[in-house]
Amino acid sequence: MQVLVVLIGYLIGAIPVGLLIVKMRTGKDVRDVESGRTGGTNVMRAAGFWPGFATGILDILKAACTVWIARAFDVGYLVEVLAPIAAIIGHNYSIFLVDRKDGKIRLHGGAGGAASAGGAMGLWAPSILIIFPVGLFIFFAVGYASVTTMSVALIAMVIFAIRAWLGLSPWIYVLYGLLAELLLVWALRPNIKRLLAGEERLHGWRAKEKVWGEGEAKEE
Repeated sequence: MQVLVVLIGYLIGAIPVGLLIVKMRTGKDVRDVESGRTGGTNVMRAAGFWPGFATGILDILKAACTVWIARAFDVGYLVEVLAPIAAIIGHNYSIFLVDRKDGKIRLHGGAGGAASAGGAMGLWAPSILIIFPVGLFIFFAVGYASVTTMSVALIAMVIFAIRAWLGLSPWIYVLYGLLAELLLVWALRPNIKRLLAGEERLHGWRAKEKVWGEGEAKEE
């Protein structure tokens, strides 16, 4: 039963919500837009704010429900952690989005930020009330979507470490944050390279500051 629950977690996570929403809204294939990912950020680029917002919410819920399924079957804390981790893997590497290029089989998907937040919400529902505002602050303060995405699992790890230290949740929940962070970093390798090279796209206030700064430099 434990293996079955983890497999179900992967299959739920693999549902390409973003691709389906963009296809229904615009007829486009989101994999042909910008980063090619199926997460909320790229869906916004392909179809607008509300489709992207809906994608993010549904990606959160599909990961959260894998924890709820694990609890319904009473398969233990470890599976409660592994089920949403499997959902993140499914989200990032969906069996439903497989193709072959240059003789290699590739699985498409997102970067896992929303799914990581969803897994944390499944383990402790109020965590989303911390992750979401802190993530928004990081996004607008730093200006990089990739950094914001990677921060999600780190925030979850801190939350579960504090709760475990207070005796409010098992220490193994901290493992969820660690494993999720490793998956996020792996998925965002291209973004990390651009960050290190100073070529990553800026968003929000930082992007405006950069434009203003460049404009002032030209005037001088």
